[in-house]
Amino acid sequence: MNFAYLMNAYPMTSTTFIRREIEAHERAGFKVKRFAIRPWDQNLVDPKDIEEQKRTYYLLGQGFFTLVMAFLRESFTNPAGLLRAFRATLQMMANTNAKKWKQFAYLLEAVLLKQQTVAQGIQHLHVHFSTNSASVALLSFLLGGPSYSVTVHGPDELFEMTENSLSLKVEHATFIAAITDYCRRMVDSHTGGHNTDKIHIVRCGLDLAEFAGATDVPRNLNLVCVGRLCTAKAQHLLVEAVGEIAARYPEMKLVLIGDGDQRPLVEATIDRLGLQHHVELAGWKTNEEVRDALRKSRALLLPSLAEGLPIVIMESFALGRPVLTTRINGIPELVDASCGWLAQPGDKETLVECLDALLSKQTDDLTRMGQTGRKRVLDFHDQDTNAGQLRELLVAHQSE
Repeated sequence: MNFAYLMNAYPMTSTTFIRREIEAHERAGFKVKRFAIRPWDQNLVDPKDIEEQKRTYYLLGQGFFTLVMAFLRESFTNPAGLLRAFRATLQMMANTNAKKWKQFAYLLEAVLLKQQTVAQGIQHLHVHFSTNSASVALLSFLLGGPSYSVTVHGPDELFEMTENSLSLKVEHATFIAAITDYCRRMVDSHTGGHNTDKIHIVRCGLDLAEFAGATDVPRNLNLVCVGRLCTAKAQHLLVEAVGEIAARYPEMKLVLIGDGDQRPLVEATIDRLGLQHHVELAGWKTNEEVRDALRKSRALLLPSLAEGLPIVIMESFALGRPVLTTRINGIPELVDASCGWLAQPGDKETLVECLDALLSKQTDDLTRMGQTGRKRVLDFHDQDTNAGQLRELLVAHQSE
């Protein structure tokens, strides 16, 4: 079977897991085409991502003239399919409250996608996130293009299911993959239980060959936080928590890997609390540099206010490092007291308590916690195994 992936912006530093999933399919002997609506608007730092960009067909990168000509061609050759897609476009317009005109842009993109996939003999599209790229896949399907499936992650998707016309997308999808039990319950509840059999748990994973040989936790007070500097990740709150506890642990060092619109706030918080000795803003790093930072650390910190199930938690566990994070969405399905700490989201007091417990813990105990987390990743988040589950679902549904 010829299949392809469709993404919104791809590749991105924060969505390495999609590239890994595609690579897992290719290791299994399958050829996978890459489509995306647009390239990421920031600089890529990882060599594999830079190479992946060269392999991706960008719908908006073909230019407005190409989109319009594809639409006109479809109007003459496929009026019935275009009418079906147009009706769905109007339905999605009715569901959204912002920038309704974007639905027409998705229709233009869907026409070009349909023509490209049909010409290349692609029989199925898989989409990560049930947002605009899933809209394009849906419209392409209604035009007569390949079937599609969607992996739903959250958190924003789960807050905006009506806005994203999720029920319509589930109705026409071959299947829906949810990355956690929590996510599956949310999607099933939103769709009224009418498509329960379509919704399957397919967890995200890692290429475990990149995480072989976990080492003991080092005897230092180095901590790492990885993620886009944004409100949802709450790095400024983490810096404030460090300020509460720095005097007790003068050797503590927190490295913030990532960048984003909240960088000025994080910098201001560091300056205001005089934490230049304790907190480093490292910017984006390659995947190997992130792994190296985790290996040299005592633990990963991720004080997020909103998440699905972060890949970086799996990466930290795979390297044998415990995790301090928050009790939200699907995170407690992977993290508990045997391998980490769960603070209340947005609560600096519990974050400080967890930090104190982490920093005062014996390194032998931390190593045992990290090994518990590593076993969970080995058992449930092997990318080759999980990519195989996706293919099994695809084959099973295609044969129905």
